[in-house]
Amino acid sequence: MSDSSLPAPTALPAADRPEVAARLRDALLGASFTADGLLELLGAPAYAALARSETVPALRATRGDTPLELLVRLFLLQQPVPHARLADVLPVEDCLASGWLVGVGKDELAATVDVRPYGGLDGEDWFIVSDLGCAVGGAGGIGSRAEGVVLGVGGASTTLAGITVRTPVGSALDLGTGSGIQALHAGRHATRVTATDVNPRALHITALTLALSGAPAADLREGSLFEPVRADEKFDLIVSNPPFVISPGARLTYRDGGMGGDDLCRTLVQQSGERLNEGGFAQFLANWQHVEGEDWQDRLRSWVPRGCDAWIVQREVQDVTQYAELWLRDAGDHRDDPAEYQARYDAWLDEFEARKVKAVGFGWITLRRTGSAEPSITVEEWPHPIEQPLGDTVRAHFDRLGYLRDHDDAALLDGHFRLTHEIVQEQVGLPGAEDPEHVVLRQHRGMRRATTVDTVGAGFAGVCDGTLSAGRILDAIAQLVGEDPVVLRDRTPAQIRLLIEQGFLEPAN
Repeated sequence: MSDSSLPAPTALPAADRPEVAARLRDALLGASFTADGLLELLGAPAYAALARSETVPALRATRGDTPLELLVRLFLLQQPVPHARLADVLPVEDCLASGWLVGVGKDELAATVDVRPYGGLDGEDWFIVSDLGCAVGGAGGIGSRAEGVVLGVGGASTTLAGITVRTPVGSALDLGTGSGIQALHAGRHATRVTATDVNPRALHITALTLALSGAPAADLREGSLFEPVRADEKFDLIVSNPPFVISPGARLTYRDGGMGGDDLCRTLVQQSGERLNEGGFAQFLANWQHVEGEDWQDRLRSWVPRGCDAWIVQREVQDVTQYAELWLRDAGDHRDDPAEYQARYDAWLDEFEARKVKAVGFGWITLRRTGSAEPSITVEEWPHPIEQPLGDTVRAHFDRLGYLRDHDDAALLDGHFRLTHEIVQEQVGLPGAEDPEHVVLRQHRGMRRATTVDTVGAGFAGVCDGTLSAGRILDAIAQLVGEDPVVLRDRTPAQIRLLIEQGFLEPAN
């Protein structure tokens, strides 16, 4: 199947009928068409299967005639339902007139868009609108797609929502809004939300998502990257789940940014610094190239704009063959003509070979505007499990970096610290040994880090409750272990700094 033969996206519901969206929302909530209601109806196995783009278990679980079963078939599984039965559940005539529904056959109705129940971080019952076929399985549930199609909720969307810092702010920018998920979240803690997208269809769908979720309207602007933003506009928060896929060309708007290699992600990061207010955050998902002869961490450090601290976390790395196969399958190209699939696969590998790319990394990039002449840039690989939402952990990380920058070793020893929540100590050694070989501190929250400490470090962390200064604690430890307190004060600040930076300790004053 060639791109020209892909089905065109359907006509969208009217975005200027908020009263209809409100009545539809009330009806959906009244039928328990929510994330919790969906899980209860389908059961965990069928619910999880939807995320894998498998609809058969959900179809089997909705063979009845209850209002919730009808709505799941209509809005999630793209099945027509009887007009007469749906009239008892939804404001059908309003939905027909405004384009949410369309008549099919003799006496059935079909949805013109997907509507997926979505639970907010604070338990909100929201609804994400997307093009037909885009709600189930996120980016993987569609197969071959038209170029301008707008996706629904995927793993990348929820990852970005979970890591975003959620402090109250005056202004937020959702750059490349798609179906409006990040704008929806930002509306909970930002006075003013601006959402941009190069695809006008995405802006229309974002307006539907916000209206159907009962959220404040956003300032919607068409254009690429920062083009729709005035030169004098600055924001307290910028978020973006951009079309970061490194591909040969710009075939699919939702995926391909149209720039060579990882230039789109680099440009986005570099241009964000001047768009942030002092203290503001910019948070992105991104892909980056691992190039022969280059250190990938140095490559990413070079992206960070002046005046910004940065925390860059690589969550996954794929070799170029894995990466090409992932995105060819995501677009449904493996279902096309085998010769065409092979040609596209070759084109991806040709692109990587020309750029000397051996692998592609995926992860998060967070910037904080500080204006410091000595910015702190952390680039690390962390493929291990974390606890979402992570926004508070991200904010605390940058707060600690600022604290460490502002306190030399003398000031650090005068400081008071406390152990962060849910830190446990593990002793590792042979059974029966008098002393452990290693002492490990482990986090059970946030990044869930573990770090090895010596006896002094373990003792220091164990008594940090904010009461005594670091220096006085070290003096007491020196007396207990028979060390010179001056020597101990001199060699321990580096270990204290590491414990603070990694989130095991936090300033108590």
